[in-house]
Amino acid sequence: MVPHDTLQQIIERFGFLEAQLTGGASPGDIARISREYSDLKPIVAQIEAFRQAQSDLEEAQGWLSDPEMRALAEEEMPQLKARLPQMEQALRLALLPKDAADARPAIVEIRPGTGGDEAALFAGDLLRMYQRYADAKGWRFELLEMSQTELGGIKEATARIEGEGVFAKLKYESGVHRVQRVPETETGGRTHTSAATVAVLPEVEDVDIDIPASDIRIDTMRASGAGGQHVNTTDSAVRITHIPSGIVVTSSEKSQHQNRANAMSVLRARLYEAERDRVDSERAAERKSQVGSGDRSERIRTYNFPQGRMTDHRINLTLYALTQIIGGDLDAIIDALTAEDQARKLAEMDG
Repeated sequence: MVPHDTLQQIIERFGFLEAQLTGGASPGDIARISREYSDLKPIVAQIEAFRQAQSDLEEAQGWLSDPEMRALAEEEMPQLKARLPQMEQALRLALLPKDAADARPAIVEIRPGTGGDEAALFAGDLLRMYQRYADAKGWRFELLEMSQTELGGIKEATARIEGEGVFAKLKYESGVHRVQRVPETETGGRTHTSAATVAVLPEVEDVDIDIPASDIRIDTMRASGAGGQHVNTTDSAVRITHIPSGIVVTSSEKSQHQNRANAMSVLRARLYEAERDRVDSERAAERKSQVGSGDRSERIRTYNFPQGRMTDHRINLTLYALTQIIGGDLDAIIDALTAEDQARKLAEMDG
């Protein structure tokens, strides 16, 4: 049961913020107050719905002593009693601490792991899977950097995805993805196992990460297409090296100015994620058990083509819908991972 005092404090805080927005806040505070107000609004709506459900049940219980209303009360009470735990669960979920990065756009980086050409082809399949998922969600998908192999696979790819709740959904995709299938180049019909890594980082604003100019080295180079084809004759590609960490980021669009902006955006996202990882690992010794921790050292999912199945090893979820999943239908997986993550947080809150 959520403490009454906690709920009352939230409602009073919400009322105070509302008053500030209607005339009490200084112009410099309005943005901060508006953010907090927006965060509390859905929680207050859940509190009011929960209290209304409590009130409806109490009212029905009061009818039991009235001979004229008793039959109606007995008819309605089972439904009201069943509804109250559901309302309380929805409220508890609303009260869970939010990841500050959930509402941000995401930077998605995909690289082949073990498996040679087949791993590179699988990395390409994953990139297309996320692009289709983004399209289905109405999100904006922008390819920042991609280098391909001779067979059309991907050596590495970086994309930026923007839309409502992008990082909240895609953060569970970080990790090692394994594929089991017969490669097109395999003449003996044997199933091969290969892998690709996916890193999903929240995009950060300039104010989040300050990168001194002395900490970076920027090189321009001649951009080239797949397999050395379509060579761009201008030195438009940009490579940025972050000297303290050794992180290297490249971008090779046609505009050198845009390349510099893209590369800095990816660099900020990587440094921000590194800091988040450092803080998280200090805060929680059980980080490895966390859903969506982004631990790249352990495989998170297997795509088995001969059996048409996908297994997410973190929650032991197996779906025989591989064609749809590779086609971008990820909702069932992400919803299950989100529910598992929420259940774990609720258990921690109760403990």
